[in-house]
Amino acid sequence: MRSPTALALALAFALTFTAGAQTAPVPKKIPAQGLSLTDADRAELTAGTTALRTEIDDLAREGTVTVTALLPDVEIFHKAVAWSLADDTFYSPKEIAFAKHLLAEGRERAAQLRARKSPWLGARGLIVRGYRSKLDGSVQPYGLVIPADLDLSKPTPAMVWLLGRGEKRTELAFLSEREAGPPQLTPKGVITLVPYGRFCNATKFAGEVDVMEALAAVRAHYSIDPLRIAVAGFSMGGGSTWHLATHFPGLWCAASPGAGFAETPLFTKANAPGKEVRPAWEQLLWRHYEATGISQNLFNVPTLAYAGELDGQKEASDLMEAAMATAGLKLERFIGPQTAHKYHDATKAELTTRFEALIAKGRDAVPSEIRFSTYTLRYPESSWVRIEGLEKHWERADVRANRAQDSSVIIETKNVSELQVMAAVGRIAIDGQELSDTATRVGRRLKKTAGKWAFASTAAPAADLRKSHGLTGPIDDAFMDAFTFVRPSGKPLSPELGTWVESELTAARHLWRDVFRGDTPVVADTALTDADIATKHLILWGDPTSNRVLAKLLATGKLPLTWDAKTLTFRGKTYDAARHAPILIFPNPLNPSRYVVLNSGLDFRADGYTNNALQTPKLPDWAIVDLRTPPGPRWPGTIVDAGFFNEEWK
Repeated sequence: MRSPTALALALAFALTFTAGAQTAPVPKKIPAQGLSLTDADRAELTAGTTALRTEIDDLAREGTVTVTALLPDVEIFHKAVAWSLADDTFYSPKEIAFAKHLLAEGRERAAQLRARKSPWLGARGLIVRGYRSKLDGSVQPYGLVIPADLDLSKPTPAMVWLLGRGEKRTELAFLSEREAGPPQLTPKGVITLVPYGRFCNATKFAGEVDVMEALAAVRAHYSIDPLRIAVAGFSMGGGSTWHLATHFPGLWCAASPGAGFAETPLFTKANAPGKEVRPAWEQLLWRHYEATGISQNLFNVPTLAYAGELDGQKEASDLMEAAMATAGLKLERFIGPQTAHKYHDATKAELTTRFEALIAKGRDAVPSEIRFSTYTLRYPESSWVRIEGLEKHWERADVRANRAQDSSVIIETKNVSELQVMAAVGRIAIDGQELSDTATRVGRRLKKTAGKWAFASTAAPAADLRKSHGLTGPIDDAFMDAFTFVRPSGKPLSPELGTWVESELTAARHLWRDVFRGDTPVVADTALTDADIATKHLILWGDPTSNRVLAKLLATGKLPLTWDAKTLTFRGKTYDAARHAPILIFPNPLNPSRYVVLNSGLDFRADGYTNNALQTPKLPDWAIVDLRTPPGPRWPGTIVDAGFFNEEWK
């Protein structure tokens, strides 16, 4: 029997794709619907979640710093059961029994917290905890393995373990796994962190943020040695490891990707004959999560790649080995003989021994040489080099920097307009140019103008708009930090536009809940606060007549379009306002350090429910949609035109 809440959610999901004249096939739903609960089980679990929610709310009202900080450690139990109840995602009688166990565990922790006790903080073995995400305010769980013999009075090494794909891994299933045993690879002498990763997204977007937020939560409680943090994973987790190891090379002392994928087109066969040709901008944006093109970033990250000899996902290691060879690097590989998609026991033991040695050794805090590449300032740095400006986004930028014993530095760059040297350095030679100031300083900032490099101020950047870390585009970049949906309260320009906006808003909220396990913050245009503007990216839905915040921003003249009841004008072209809508990302005129986005959530739509390697940005910085064509599984309508803003947001 389905609860009224579950029925309402199912109906809302269906309406997402059938609102008015807008129709689209429903994508594969994950997590899938589970079994039906008996009336008795549903009543017991509903009463238990209600009681636990009351205890959590009572604790929240106390408002003390300690209680507030530890409340997510209780809330994870409530969310796990409440969401499975609402979505009907119980997949076995064992999960139903485990849900009852979780409610009891939640009540126990709540009682301990009320008594100002928190014994789980000093516990050893398998521990489950939670934190509140900056993105959407949701509570997210994570698991820990704390060895009984680990000396926590000293700086402690840590490993982040990234999970494989699990389409039924709800929060409830995740907590069940974390309480049942350690992950597949657990080196000795380290704290092992297992992030939830916000479900099934290969640590992309909110999944990536989850890893960093969970790691920050662990580092806040334990004395983690910053020079001995490693990352590893298998299958989807192997793909996650390739991504995080290459995009954050200054963080890890070692990496061990098992199988997985390292890029999009080959793994997904996206460009195979007979397949729909993906737009040029989408293919360019595959670089967002491409590890092969930036393989030289592993120069200072010892990497142990594993794959079974018979595993089709061995392709990732093959591709990375070839890419690294082109960069003059050698990939250390471990191959399980006659093994498919799993670890070979003897090979895993050999790999683990080698991995433990690399973790014990740690990384160099200030390596003498840096090799770093990026396609976007979303990923700007490695160790003591940080790129602050690109000449052109989505073309590869390279930095090679060598620091001598006398603190002099030689730097070579490509497609870089500004960078910062964060180590103590003296004389600097960059791209064959000697800079005159030879005093040893930390945090030197260099800027190229008309082909010439010079020292630049490390103070706040100029007020002129420029793409920088956190302000890079594309549209999906707005969902890597705190955001809120701003829904319209007025009458739309046309019925077609109003129907389309409501359909797209609802679909965006469902995708975020399904794939990233949170509820999107939503505020009416009449209720937006100054605090929202100061701290969040604003996702504006509607048009100038229906959304007063959008109208206010258009009135500033600082958005790159004009839009009234009759016409929409953008980049010199005019469109019928009743039949077209803009989708774009741009610095907010009311707070240029934050984005404003028009009429779009995360834009990978149906691809987000299927192949993790296709969970890549589908639209660039802007697009114009013809509303006369209904939304489909891949697009919000016919894309009339689309493209990128330049480095000055023009």
